[in-house]
Amino acid sequence: MAEPIEKPVTAINVTLQPIDHSDQPVSANYSVIGVAHGIAYLDFGFLEPAQLAGVAQKIRGGPATPAELEGALVVRVAMGLDVVQRLQQQLQQVLVGVNRKPAIKFPSPLPSPPAGERVG
Repeated sequence: MAEPIEKPVTAINVTLQPIDHSDQPVSANYSVIGVAHGIAYLDFGFLEPAQLAGVAQKIRGGPATPAELEGALVVRVAMGLDVVQRLQQQLQQVLVGVNRKPAIKFPSPLPSPPAGERVG
C-alpha cells in the first residue's frame, strides 16, 4: 500500500462575528461526545459542584451511589469528524504548552563561599 502524501498546511486568519450572545463564555464541567452518521455531537454541561461532592462522599461512605445525576446542558456542538481531528490537534498543543515547566533559575540570595573556606 502506498504511503499517504501529506499536504502542506496553510495558515489563514479567521475572524468570527458573534451572533446574539455567542461571544459570552459559558461554564462547563462535564462533556460527552456521541457520533452518528459521520457527525460528532459534543455536549458540554454543568453539574453543581455540591452535587458532585455529595456523590464522592457517598462513594467513600459505602451506600449506593445515585444511578444518574441531573445537570444543565450548556451547549451542543455538531461537527464533522475532520473538524474533530483538528480540534484534537489544537487541544494537544494547548496541553503540551500547559505541561511545560518554566526553566527560570533564581539567583541564590547569598553567594557561596570559595571552596576550602570555612564559614562562621
